[in-house]
Amino acid sequence: MEIVDYGPLWETMRRNDVTQYQLLQSGIDNHTLDSLKKGGNITMLTLEKLCKIIGCTPNDVVSFK
Repeated sequence: MEIVDYGPLWETMRRNDVTQYQLLQSGIDNHTLDSLKKGGNITMLTLEKLCKIIGCTPNDVVSFK
């Protein structure tokens, strides 16, 4: 069972009309996107960057089970 869930990220991106392409253009690389899709680890710096790009809080990006 995975503890980290990035499901909120995809919903927040839809709600804020942010695409994966926009993330790539804003400095999030393909490796990081792949990690997010697979429930892998990201750094706090990446979490902060995602929040700034999308205009949200960490709770809108990740949940813990």
